[in-house]
Amino acid sequence: MRRGSLAEERDVRVEPAAPKPEPLTTEFAFVLPRGYVDAAGAVHRDGVMRLATARDELIPLRDDRVRENPAYLTVVLLARVITRIGSVTDIHAGVVENLFAADLAFLQDLYRRVNTEGHTRAAVTCPSCQHRFAVDVAGGRLGE
Repeated sequence: MRRGSLAEERDVRVEPAAPKPEPLTTEFAFVLPRGYVDAAGAVHRDGVMRLATARDELIPLRDDRVRENPAYLTVVLLARVITRIGSVTDIHAGVVENLFAADLAFLQDLYRRVNTEGHTRAAVTCPSCQHRFAVDVAGGRLGE
């Protein structure tokens, strides 16, 4: 009597392990185009923004400043999700109010990208050769 292998006897199926899921990125570093100028005149350009929660988007709607001026929603919302700009860690509406317009627009776009698309990359096409590639819009030093 011939016996099969142990795997045949028990009808064991060996399947490859599932790939490990990519870890969720919840914080995104950025570099402001102009920079935040603090009360002492120091310029702060690098910072961190975290993913927004449902609470982050709901709480500003109860803010009287937002009720009086709906455009102020952006200021309050960004103040909730930006955790640091340079060495400034106490980010509040007053800090966001004092950003240059270019920096505010940059942060609005970054907020939209990380909270709807989950990353800070943008697909672009070279106007000369039509080559398509991705760039990180969060900023960085030239040449990196």
